Amino acid sequence: MEQRALGNTGRDVSVVGLGTWQLGADWGSVDESAALAVLDSAVDSGVTFFDTADVYGDGRSEQLIGRFRKSNPDIPLTVATKMGRRLPKQDPAAYTLENFREWNDRSRRNLGVDTLDLVQLHCPPTAVYSTDAVFDALDTLVAEKRIAAYAVSVETCDEALTAIARPGVASIQIILNAFRTKPLEQVLPAAEKANVAIIARVPLASGLLSGKYRHDTQFATDDHRNYNRAGAAFDVGETFSGVDYDTGIEAAQEFSALAPDGASPAQLALRWIIQQPGVTTVIPGARDADQARANAASADIPALTDATLQAIADIYDRRIRATVHNRW
Repeated sequence: MEQRALGNTGRDVSVVGLGTWQLGADWGSVDESAALAVLDSAVDSGVTFFDTADVYGDGRSEQLIGRFRKSNPDIPLTVATKMGRRLPKQDPAAYTLENFREWNDRSRRNLGVDTLDLVQLHCPPTAVYSTDAVFDALDTLVAEKRIAAYAVSVETCDEALTAIARPGVASIQIILNAFRTKPLEQVLPAAEKANVAIIARVPLASGLLSGKYRHDTQFATDDHRNYNRAGAAFDVGETFSGVDYDTGIEAAQEFSALAPDGASPAQLALRWIIQQPGVTTVIPGARDADQARANAASADIPALTDATLQAIADIYDRRIRATVHNRW
């Protein structure tokens, strides 16, 4: 699979990575054997980048990845984790060196490593991005070799632009998909100019862009697509990219019809992201081994034609833009 430079880290990562939120929690249950099979199939398909967080299943996702790495020590792999959401209440004043050390040490134990490859602030309060002491603390973690590099996972384009201006930030993780295109306007060009990697998350709009769901689809009670549609648990933009579900279903049906011969709608959605200038890697999740392989195969789909790209833009402009574009 194509490898792209992960910003200023000196590492190259696969253009299709693997998001592992679903291996921890919030997407319904995934048993341990299935979770490990997802990791194995992804790597067999050329994936060299895993994204996780200390709160996914209260560390379960990190622990599973740690077990996988221990069993496969010779596989070149970059693992990005996140910190900050273990706080009982989000407070900029709690983003301190002392807390960072505590959170990092827990992640290092979970992942079974001395130095974490990449640690991202996990969608912190907006004020954190403008706090010099936070980034001084992150530099200290690098000096202490707790982490090799640091980054941020953001909710908004404005947060991304503020973070890109920080010289030590290696990457920006941001929601980017055919139903959330605002980052294309300023964030991706600014990141490319600053040699900051772009990690595209929620690439399928929580599954909408797979074309598999219908108006009457039911999600499990422990699935955020059930309990967070109105933003009751966290930012509503993380669930279906903030798109109204019924509107998204209608738009997704139109989107699905654009899939090239031999490709699924999900692969079309991933291919669209891969060819956006400035994208480093896209991190779809997978609930089983077949899904992991199919996601990775999107890297092999020929570049989308100008006509297809224009048709996708038209769907966004007609059905999505008015309710989503200016919110994040």
